[in-house]
Amino acid sequence: MGAYPAVTEWLLEEDQPSVRYLALTELAGRSENAAEVRATRARIARRGWAADQLASLGPKGYWERREPRTVAQWIDFLYRPSFTATFWRALLLADLGLDRRDPRIARIAERIFDFKLQLSSPFNFFHEEACMAGNTARMLTRFGFSSDRRVRKLFDWLIEDQREDGGWNCAQGTPGTLDVWEPLSAFASVPEPERSPAMDRAIERGVAFYLERKLMEEGRRYPPWGRFHFPTYFFYDVLVGLDLVTRLGGAHDRRLRPALELLRDRRRPDGTWAMGPTHPDLGRGVTMHPDPSKVRPLMLEAPGAPSKWITLTALRVLEHVGSAD
Repeated sequence: MGAYPAVTEWLLEEDQPSVRYLALTELAGRSENAAEVRATRARIARRGWAADQLASLGPKGYWERREPRTVAQWIDFLYRPSFTATFWRALLLADLGLDRRDPRIARIAERIFDFKLQLSSPFNFFHEEACMAGNTARMLTRFGFSSDRRVRKLFDWLIEDQREDGGWNCAQGTPGTLDVWEPLSAFASVPEPERSPAMDRAIERGVAFYLERKLMEEGRRYPPWGRFHFPTYFFYDVLVGLDLVTRLGGAHDRRLRPALELLRDRRRPDGTWAMGPTHPDLGRGVTMHPDPSKVRPLMLEAPGAPSKWITLTALRVLEHVGSAD
């Protein structure tokens, strides 16, 4: 796990079981069946970031205080405000390692299915932009619902919506953009043996799209892409790209070098990486959320301070490229 033993010990501390679990399995190479790993995973829902979120979960499986009464409320239900409504918290819990074996997670997933994945509903996610479909597919796959027909339908839509250049975009009739990384993340959440040939082709084309742009070149240098964040929701940064591409077969491609240099430059003298600004972290002149009343930032670690999650992710990237020191 690298040449910084203090960093290793820090990531393996008991206070954040999600980080400890991933450090054991993805950095230390421990088996999922090891007693230490199983015990750590069992604690994710009882201590740390995930437990903090679950503490305020309502009995019906969502965080909203009441079900909607008007059309406008139905449109926003489970989704607004960003980033503290049920959808966003569920996405976070999926990334932190929880799944349907916890009855609370199963209940949350059923609310997503009930209210946002019914074909008869005018407010379903099957006709949403690629970022929304990708986030939903990733969340429900990690929760353990990859075989559900509605989740498979989301993946079918993502395959159909992939652009000719291999990327995705949330605007119709436009080429791919680095910003829309969520579909590739959804495919990455599916274990290799469970991927269809169509998924494999979509992954290959998607990885090539990012490599062709060196993960950071899209006609501009966008400052927030050089800062590392978590939760990421639907914002892109170079660490997001590196994590995806190195997990999906592109770890040894020479075109990663500029992004890897940036990653190494961001490393602190003590071997850790710092958390970037809390999202939405936007560049000058960019307006992704014109209504501030519908944004509620969710912060797990202090911006500018050493981050366990960012450090874990960065070390995972370097482990994949064969240079964890």
